[in-house]
Amino acid sequence: MASDLDSVLILAHNKAPYVEAAIDSVMKHSAAPFELILVDNGSGPEVGAVFDAAEKRAAEAGTALKRLRFQENIGAIRGRNEGLALAEGDFVAWVDNDCLVRTKGWLARLRRFMEDSPDVGIVGPKLVYPWEPHNIQCAGCDVTRSGRVVFRGRGEPKDDERFGETRDCPTLISACWLMRAELWTQLGPLDEQFSPVQFEDIDYCYRARAAGWRVVYLPSVEMYHFEGMTTVRTDKIDYSSVSARNAVKFKRKWRETIQREGGIDDRGVTWLADNGYRPIEDVGVPEVVE
Repeated sequence: MASDLDSVLILAHNKAPYVEAAIDSVMKHSAAPFELILVDNGSGPEVGAVFDAAEKRAAEAGTALKRLRFQENIGAIRGRNEGLALAEGDFVAWVDNDCLVRTKGWLARLRRFMEDSPDVGIVGPKLVYPWEPHNIQCAGCDVTRSGRVVFRGRGEPKDDERFGETRDCPTLISACWLMRAELWTQLGPLDEQFSPVQFEDIDYCYRARAAGWRVVYLPSVEMYHFEGMTTVRTDKIDYSSVSARNAVKFKRKWRETIQREGGIDDRGVTWLADNGYRPIEDVGVPEVVE
């Protein structure tokens, strides 16, 4: 029987100020009942202290909290798999440790959309930069005919009407999304051939769609994302090399699907770089809106 419980998974490797802000944001702005699953992926003591404080706060609020800790960084993919195995909610939200709530009631809104759309397996919000004017970072993704992943709306004004409609997407990024727990049961864990990180979420969306589920972008829910703090700025990971290698793996694995679906024309795509990095110490915690 379906329950009202949602699971929220946050994976952390160092970067304690971001971890603290992400947990605080989720705990303040996620309606109960939900369980919080915190995975410490080989962090220093600062993250442990943040998790200790969160555990105490959750106990006082009557919120279920589960913790995992690994002595070393086992990679985001395996870390997420271990955390997902603990989830008891009917829906599971993935929230990166550099992602904060912008839309009040974000979790309930995402869940309500899923409940009203039984053929949707994964739904993702509009991701915006945490500093003014909060331009779009990712409004769902397109995939080109050659298999390159494109962040829709990147760098465009937050309220640009072109990115204000709910739409099916070939894939989303997992900085924040909500998925059905039954998807995990049906598809199994994230593919660890993409370890330590990058393209495992793209691959999972393709797996979901191959199994008959829809993957949907929902712009009425917005989240802030300090892009790259979880991956690009992680020590001992050559992010560019890992991304290039995993992009090739993704294209090989899904070559037939990419060719069959056609995708957008590479020649019409403007490849936009990131919108810069601004640390949370400079930006602060941006406001939550209705």
